[in-house]
Amino acid sequence: MVSIGIIGAGTVGTALAFRLAQAGYPIVAVMSRTRASAERLAATLGESGGNCRVYDAAQGVADYANLVFVTTPDDVIGAVVASVRWRAGQSVTHCSGADSLGPLEPAQRAGANVGGFHPLQSFASVSQAIENLPGSTFALEAEEPLLGTLEGFARALEGRIVRLGPGDKVLYHAAAVIACNYAVTLMNMATDLWEQFGVSKKDAIDALLPLLRGTLNNLANVGLPHALTGPIARGDVGTIRKHLEALEARAPALLPAYRVLGLQTIPVALGKGRIDQDRAAELRALLESAGITREALPGRTRP
Repeated sequence: MVSIGIIGAGTVGTALAFRLAQAGYPIVAVMSRTRASAERLAATLGESGGNCRVYDAAQGVADYANLVFVTTPDDVIGAVVASVRWRAGQSVTHCSGADSLGPLEPAQRAGANVGGFHPLQSFASVSQAIENLPGSTFALEAEEPLLGTLEGFARALEGRIVRLGPGDKVLYHAAAVIACNYAVTLMNMATDLWEQFGVSKKDAIDALLPLLRGTLNNLANVGLPHALTGPIARGDVGTIRKHLEALEARAPALLPAYRVLGLQTIPVALGKGRIDQDRAAELRALLESAGITREALPGRTRP
C-alpha cells in the first residue's frame, strides 16, 4: 500500500491526513513550518496514521514516504518542492486550488509523478475541515499511475471527482471563489442593509439563513435556471426600481454591486422562461442607467 507523507500540517493537511488515515491509508511522515504543528498532527493520528514520524525538514518526509502531499500555502509550494531531492517513481501532489502542476516541475524533472488533489470545500478551522471533507468534490490533475491513486483517495473520502486539464485550474478556482467566498460577501451586504433599519448583524444572519438554505435546497432539487426566484425572475420592473431608489438614498455603496448582479441575473430569468426579451430589455435598461454604463459592465469593451 502507498505510504503517505505530509509537508504542511495546517488546516488542509491535517484534515486530509486524518480522514485518509481513517480510511486505512498509512500516514507515515509529517513536517511543518513549526514542529509543534507537525507533532500535533502526529499525535492526532496515533497508530491509525501508521505511527507517523515527525521531521524538521521536508527532505525527511520525501525520503520516508512514497507519496507526498505538499499542503503548504500556495505561494511557497514551488520553493518547498525545489528544496527537496525527489526520486524517480515517487509521487508528489499539491492541494492548491488555483495552481496547476507548474510548482511541481522540479519533482517531475527528477522522475517523480506529479499531480493536483484539491478538495472543493470551505475550511474555516481544523475541526470544520475534518467535518466537511467527506463527500466533497475533488479536482484532480495527474496522469497514470498517480491519477488512479488520487481517484482512490477521493472515493475513500466518499467524494465526487472532476478531472482538470492544463489551463483549467484558474477558472475552476475562480468559480469556487464566486460560489463560496462571494456568498459570504453577499450575506455581509444583506446584513448591512438590515442594520439600516435597526437589526443587528447576528440577528440578520439568523433571519436570512433559512432563506439561504431554501435557495440551496432549490438548487439541489430543481437546478439552474429554475431555482431562481424573486423580482427579476418575475420581470417585476417596479420592484427593481424601488430597490434602486432605496439603495441610492440609504446605501449607495451597495448600488453598483446590486446593478451588476441584477444584470447577470437577467439571462438566468430568460432561461427559466418567466420573462420575454422585451421585459429583459426593460430590466437591463433600468439596471444600466444612472451610474453603470454598458461599457463598464463585465465582458464589454469600449469602442
